[in-house]
Amino acid sequence: MHRQAEWKSLLKRALFDQEPSAELLAILIVYFVQGVLGLARLAISFFFKDELGLSPAQVAALMGIAAIPWVVKPLFGFLSDSLPLLGYRRRSYLVLAGLLGTAAWIALAAFVHTAMAATIAIAIGSLAIAVSDVIVDSLVVERARKESQSDAGSLQSLCWGATAVGGLLTAYLSGFLLEHFSTHTIFAITATFPLLVSAVAGLIGEEKVSQGADLTALRHQVGQMRQALAEKAIWLPVAFLFLWQATPSSDAAFFFFTTNELGFEPEFLGRVRLVTSVAALLGVWIFQRFLRNIPVRQIFLWSTLLSALLGMTTLILVTHANRSLGIDDRWFSLGDSLILTVMGQIAYMPVLVLAARLCPPGIEATVFALLMSITNLAGLLSHETGALLMHSLGIRENQFDLLWLLVLITNLSTLLPLPLLHWLPPAESTLTGPSDGSAPDRGKGSEFTYPARSASSSITETQEIVHP
Repeated sequence: MHRQAEWKSLLKRALFDQEPSAELLAILIVYFVQGVLGLARLAISFFFKDELGLSPAQVAALMGIAAIPWVVKPLFGFLSDSLPLLGYRRRSYLVLAGLLGTAAWIALAAFVHTAMAATIAIAIGSLAIAVSDVIVDSLVVERARKESQSDAGSLQSLCWGATAVGGLLTAYLSGFLLEHFSTHTIFAITATFPLLVSAVAGLIGEEKVSQGADLTALRHQVGQMRQALAEKAIWLPVAFLFLWQATPSSDAAFFFFTTNELGFEPEFLGRVRLVTSVAALLGVWIFQRFLRNIPVRQIFLWSTLLSALLGMTTLILVTHANRSLGIDDRWFSLGDSLILTVMGQIAYMPVLVLAARLCPPGIEATVFALLMSITNLAGLLSHETGALLMHSLGIRENQFDLLWLLVLITNLSTLLPLPLLHWLPPAESTLTGPSDGSAPDRGKGSEFTYPARSASSSITETQEIVHP
C-alpha cells in the first residue's frame, strides 16, 4: 500500500502535479501524436525539393498555403461547441480528426504526384491536427481553470512537453528511415499515428447530448468574442504578438542550403532533429523552472534581443567562416541548432501563457483559439514574405550568394516590434497565468505549426507541416 502511494506520488510529480486520469491520458496522447507526426517532416521537405523539383521560394509559399486551417481554427471551436456529431461535441470530432489525418497521409503515400495535390493533402493533414487541437484546447481549459495560482501554467507546460517528447522519439528516425526508404513509405508509416487520436476519443469524459445545432449559443459566443476583442487590454497585446511573429522567415532557403550546398544527408538531419527536440524540452523546463514569474515585457525584450544576437551566428555557417576556424559544418550546425532552439522555445512560451491570460472567463477556449489563429496568420505571413525575399534576392536551388543578406534581414526584422513593448501588460503583470488559473494548452506553435520564434533558422526549422 505504501509502495503504491509512493508510485502515485512520483507519477503526479512527473505530471507537474496534475491528477492522473483517463481523460488526462487522452489529452496527452493527442499532443504526443502531434509530436510523433514530425516523423514525416524531413520526408515532406525532400519530397518537395527532389521529387517535385520546387524552388525555395515555391516551397515556402506552398507551405504557407497549407497552413490556412490553423488560421481559421476558431471556426472548428464554433462547430464543436454548437454542432454535436452523433451526440458528442468532443469525442466525435476527435474520431473525425484522426480519420482525416490518416486519409491525408495515405494520399501522400499513394496518389500525390503534383505540387498542388501535395499542398491540398498537407492542408487536410493540418486541418485534422487543428481540429484535434481545438478539442483538447477546450478540455485543457476546463481542467486548467481548477488549478491553483501556484500551479498556473503547469498543465500548459505538460501539454507542450508531451508534444516535445513525441518529437524526440521520432526525431532521429525521421532522417534514418529516409536514408533507407522512400518518402512514400514514410508517409504510409505516418498514416498510422492519427488513428491513435481516434482511438483515445472514448477516454474523454463527456455525456451524450440529445439536442442538435445550438445556433443561439453560437451567436452568444460570437458576441462575447467580439466584445472581448474590442477591449484595448486584449487587442493591443494581440497586435504586438502578430507583429512579433510576422517577420520574414528563411527556413526554406536554409534547408536547401544545408542539403544542396553543404551536402547534409537525411540521417544527419535526423540527428540534428534529435538534438533540437532535446533542446525544445530544455527550453520548456528552463521557462517552467526559472522564467514564468518574470514580467512579460522584460522577458519579451531580453529573449528577442538574445535571439537576434545568437541568430547572427548562422552567418558563420552561411559564409563558411567556420571552416577557416577549423570547425566542421556538421559540428557547427549541431551546436548552433541547439542554442537557437533553446532560445526560440524560451522566447515563444510567454506567447502561449500571455494568450491564455487574455482569455475572458466563460469563452476561454474560443478566444484562445482565435488568438492563436492570429499568431498563425502572422506565421503564414512570415513564410510568404520570406518567399518574396528569396525570390527577389535570387536564391534558388543551387544559388546562395545572397543567403547571408536574407539571414541578416530575418534576424534584424525581429527587433522591429520592440518599440511597441508598451502594448504588452505592465511590469506588475507576470506570466503565472490568470487569477482563476486558466491556462490553455501550449497553443502553437505548436499549431500548423510554426516553430518557436527565434531570430534565425536552425537547420531543422524547415517547413513545419505537422506539429508547434
